[in-house]
Amino acid sequence: MEHNDYFVIKALEDGVNVIGLTRGSDTRFHHSEKLDENEVMIAQFTEHTSAVKVRGKAVIQTDHGEISNN
Repeated sequence: MEHNDYFVIKALEDGVNVIGLTRGSDTRFHHSEKLDENEVMIAQFTEHTSAVKVRGKAVIQTDHGEISNN
């Protein structure tokens, strides 16, 4: 994904954690959200966010396809 590409995360259960990771030589957590079942988050990669970690049952949709980790 390039900067500014959007992706969608839909929680399939309560308590799905979405964690943003920083860009650069020292990767760190910089943002965290908790989603409940059927909540949807629309997010994007930025100059500060290089990766996102999703913990819990969710569907992730990107321009590259759909991923389900249930």
